Amino acid sequence: MTDTVVLTGITKRYGRRTALDRLDLTLGAGVTGILGPNGAGKTTLLRCLATTLAPDSGTIRALGLDPADRADRTELRRRLGYLPQDPGCYPHFTAFDLVDYVAILKDLTDRAERHREVRRVLADVGLTDRATTRVRKLSGGMRQRLALAQALLADPDLLILDEPTVGLDPEQRMRFRRLVSRVGEDRTVVLSTHQTEDVAALCERVVVVSGGRVVFDGTPFALAAAAEGHVWSTAERPAGGQYWRGADGRYRVLGDRPAGGESAEPTVEDGYLLRLAEPVPA
Repeated sequence: MTDTVVLTGITKRYGRRTALDRLDLTLGAGVTGILGPNGAGKTTLLRCLATTLAPDSGTIRALGLDPADRADRTELRRRLGYLPQDPGCYPHFTAFDLVDYVAILKDLTDRAERHREVRRVLADVGLTDRATTRVRKLSGGMRQRLALAQALLADPDLLILDEPTVGLDPEQRMRFRRLVSRVGEDRTVVLSTHQTEDVAALCERVVVVSGGRVVFDGTPFALAAAAEGHVWSTAERPAGGQYWRGADGRYRVLGDRPAGGESAEPTVEDGYLLRLAEPVPA
């Protein structure tokens, strides 16, 4: 499979803080989930991929193009879709007008064709009946779906989504998963999220980022399996460590076996939390 995106030695600093530290990553077709704690560098990574931020050093090749080259960067922006973490939505625009405005920026110049495309993406996110509603009157979840609609314009070859399920209810998240999995059948989708259940349900691959470095790269199954033998269930409150009390009244413990602990089936979240507890490689 041909790599869609290749990042080599990507470094980005904000003053004294290093957000990305010599990060290497290749991406191909399918859906890849980026997991990591706040401040791990996920949003910076996605902004570099989306060409809204240039790294301090290192190289990026995306869809065979070099974002550092002005002409390549313009062409790449035509072929990618980007949902930022905090999408700005002009409050006085209608939903249709906002997506139409973004379509114009993406050089969809034929008016009739462009309007068909706007109607298509609004239908994909379930906002057909809100097309004439002003953005300021939409709920938070509807605004998030509207932001997703503009990212889907023109069937992008590379779809970059930063926290895409924020504000979505369970039914909307199911619809989102169906839509993104369809796009990922033959194109590249990269999504950053704190929702490990979305990664487990949707992503063929998961990349864990911590301290600006990749600390895990594999399948969700492999991430869960890495926690085998380190997840326990007990009726007694543990003396310390990582644990929480479940709905069944028992405590789920990560790490060393607690008193009275019984082995429990590991999840993607368990593997993720245990991986973050390990030191970041130098």
